[in-house]
Amino acid sequence: MHADSLIASFGPYALIGIVIVVFIETGLLFPFLPGDSLLFTAGLLVAQSELDFPLWLLCLLIFLAAFLGDQVAYFIGRTIGPKLFDRPDSRIFKQQYIDHTNAYFEKYGGRTIIIARFVPFVRTYAPVTAGVGKMSYRHFVSFNVVGALMWGVGVTVLGYFLGNVTIVKDNIELILVGIVGVSVVPVAIELLRARLGKGASPADGSQAHARVEPTDVEG
Repeated sequence: MHADSLIASFGPYALIGIVIVVFIETGLLFPFLPGDSLLFTAGLLVAQSELDFPLWLLCLLIFLAAFLGDQVAYFIGRTIGPKLFDRPDSRIFKQQYIDHTNAYFEKYGGRTIIIARFVPFVRTYAPVTAGVGKMSYRHFVSFNVVGALMWGVGVTVLGYFLGNVTIVKDNIELILVGIVGVSVVPVAIELLRARLGKGASPADGSQAHARVEPTDVEG
């Protein structure tokens, strides 16, 4: 179902419906909901006065739903995650989703909690994986606050201001993934440099030290 049709189906309870959908997608391991397009369309409909509530209220409730959703998913991972990961594929749970999420964690560490917000499927399973891996709860909460704010509020506000731009409206998921791709380039470069640094042999380090010693003596 398209985001606009889904919102319309909620009728006078659109605000409640939007918030529930965001919570389910982020907290209850159900990745097949139109998360990005739902937020974007909600912002657009508020701008067009088709939804009868202010933007600030929509953003506040979406932020809370996104934050609490990831909190629930994290504790699912901490408590029943190992058993959940061992079960065979089903319509909702597929091992490949976890594998993709683990790949993100290996590349970006805790930043994955923020980055994953903008990537379908990974968004749903990242907090669960963090729970299974027993990520520090304090660190998880800090990443979760930033991610919920950037995704929940950011995409909604983007829809409010740019929803009438056809090319943006029709390609919102692709645009968000592109933005994420650009944003993680510095992280990828940093990790590459770290790996190259670790790859330096002890002999190289000894030679470098030997070259420095005469200078030190002369000084």
